[in-house]
Amino acid sequence: MTPSNAAVSQAIDCVLIASGKYHDIDFARLELLKLLGEDENVRVRVFEDYANLDAICSAQFIVTYTCDVLPSQEQQEALHNWINQGGRWYALHGTNSILRFLDNGLVDSPLLAPRLMEVLGTQFIAHPPVGTYRVDIADAAHELVQGIEPFDVVDELYLSEQHADLHVLLDTEFEGEAAGFVRSNWEYARHPVMYLRPLGQGAVLYLTLGHCRGHHDMRPLMANWPDVQRCAWEKPVFYELLRRGLSWAKAA
Repeated sequence: MTPSNAAVSQAIDCVLIASGKYHDIDFARLELLKLLGEDENVRVRVFEDYANLDAICSAQFIVTYTCDVLPSQEQQEALHNWINQGGRWYALHGTNSILRFLDNGLVDSPLLAPRLMEVLGTQFIAHPPVGTYRVDIADAAHELVQGIEPFDVVDELYLSEQHADLHVLLDTEFEGEAAGFVRSNWEYARHPVMYLRPLGQGAVLYLTLGHCRGHHDMRPLMANWPDVQRCAWEKPVFYELLRRGLSWAKAA
């Protein structure tokens, strides 16, 4: 029984999809669940893929931390329709990745899911080796990044192809080589780090930061990865961006 003097709050249903290759998904999943748990009204269901469309379409928002996890065509259409009708999707790091290892050792990023990339707004193509780069504020007036100062981060710098109109909030610059990828040579350009992709009554918020890898996350390519990588997860500003993004998503 609810005490008569207690405020009645509404549950906020969330779907978290955390899975994929070459990343410490266990670490990212736990960190995201801890952040989601800061609001006692948020109720989270956790999945490894997009198969449970009933859960996704009944959620108020979804959060994804994946790498090379592709929804089926039916699932892509359902995601599009759900966002178009007002859903909000906070997509992190490798959500927009498709990775195919070729016989010559290079990594290709083929456009095998154009509907997904249209929904997300970009598709990952390549990144230079993990290193330090500067993240700049592209729209300092926007509430999602207001008060955030430019910062240096050690992470994967995502080089992506754009598939929709974007409202860029954070960006960075790059010119050089992304060794190991089919498209390895990149002319100077600015690349989005955090952006909004409006779609109908809803939107996607994408943040490319957040690479992480433990000793066992390169199997079967490598039995043991020598160094534990936490990258942006070691910076308070990254957690601030995560919290702001989750607050935005909950407002759906």
